[in-house]
Amino acid sequence: MTAIPIAIYWGLAVWGLLSSRPVLLYLFMGSLGFSSFAVIPPAVTAGLTFVPATMTAFLIILKTFSKKQRLLIAIGSSLKLNRFGILLIFLVLSFVVTLFMPRIFAGTVQVVTMSGATVAPLYPTVQNISQLAYLSISVLVVIALSQVLSTREMRQTALKAIVVGSCLTILTGLLDYASQFLPIGPVLEMFRTASYAMLVDAEMLGGKRVVGLAPEASAFGSVCLSQLCLLYFLRRGMADDFIRDRVIPVAIGLLVVLIWLSTSSAAYVGLGVFAGLACVEWLIRMFDQRYNPLRKRQLGLEFGIVATAIGLLALFMLVNPRVIDGVLNAIDELVLKKSGSDSYIERNMWTAVSLNALFETYGLGVGLGSTRASNIFVAAVSSVGVFGAMAYFGFIGQCFLMRADPRDPEAVVLLSALRYALIPPFVVGVLIGTTADFGPIGAFRYAMMMAIGFGGMTYAWQRKLPVRTSLRTA
Repeated sequence: MTAIPIAIYWGLAVWGLLSSRPVLLYLFMGSLGFSSFAVIPPAVTAGLTFVPATMTAFLIILKTFSKKQRLLIAIGSSLKLNRFGILLIFLVLSFVVTLFMPRIFAGTVQVVTMSGATVAPLYPTVQNISQLAYLSISVLVVIALSQVLSTREMRQTALKAIVVGSCLTILTGLLDYASQFLPIGPVLEMFRTASYAMLVDAEMLGGKRVVGLAPEASAFGSVCLSQLCLLYFLRRGMADDFIRDRVIPVAIGLLVVLIWLSTSSAAYVGLGVFAGLACVEWLIRMFDQRYNPLRKRQLGLEFGIVATAIGLLALFMLVNPRVIDGVLNAIDELVLKKSGSDSYIERNMWTAVSLNALFETYGLGVGLGSTRASNIFVAAVSSVGVFGAMAYFGFIGQCFLMRADPRDPEAVVLLSALRYALIPPFVVGVLIGTTADFGPIGAFRYAMMMAIGFGGMTYAWQRKLPVRTSLRTA
């Protein structure tokens, strides 16, 4: 039965490769929630798992760079520090550290293995090659997508693809939740073919943890959070009125519900950060004196919706005060008391061992796939070393400080929205990040930020203005 979804995926993939339509872009965004599905049987790939989003990213790279002009542009931009030079340095350093450090320090450094999450001596493993392959795809798809998303038409298509992907993620979550009551488990199992361990039947707070078609609840909660941030902040830049005003609000509400049902403490923290950013962003838009009709769009409606929701929730709690006790108990157990849980202690152990491995390798790192941490900073610096981590976070900072062309109101809104959408998932990465690979959804965010920012660079060069500026004017 697993051959059916694999055949469906490859049918869509071949169509995307041969078609002039943006099929691969829709397939890329639509497959983000299918992170437990191997599109190539692991038995064929010696145990490596290629999920749909990663494989589709690889196909986007092939299709984009099969055109000579785009390949030359990619090579040229990769050699410039104000374009993708920093990202290329990160990739080169990752290759050097991953290929040599596990051999140079073999048997002399203790690490947390990626496969069993146990402490063991450092040795070269197949995870080094697999993680290096995944990272290479993530880096190259940033460069490829930055060209694909260079026009307004393709950016609007990408926004619609985000909506499609979010709806599919919501569908997987609802089906997983419904599997408690309906005999649809075998259908979901057709999409759970990855070679790594999965935790899909766990319970917490007396109920099933919703995982959708992700390997575990925390992974599903992270995907939902990332898509929630993209939908909420980017929606003002969407030209399609029906999708923006009808579909996206419903999708946002359902994603919030699914994050709650995932009972992921990191996703809960990310949801809190998102709520705070949404309030800050609303106030900034309200008091912004610059004329940009897209930034002012639906300010009153948003206030009315939030005020009504808070009023109804307060009324409901007055009628049934036990509800608030359940909510507070869930937050207390999953967030406030998290430091006393076994998983928290284990994850702290991962981080401590990985950080010690960095010191024992004199800051050079142990290579991608050699050790597991529970903090994106420690995961990056312990894997690719101090200099590799500097390049990694330097590129993220470069994306965050990109400037849009002020003559393009839509680009200004989208770039500002992408900055806000980046922060909550990054906070989650600080809490549970296990690798230096920013993954497919991170690659999309960075690619769109760079694509929009290149237009701002051109404008700044023409006007002889500084390329980077503060968030207030970008």
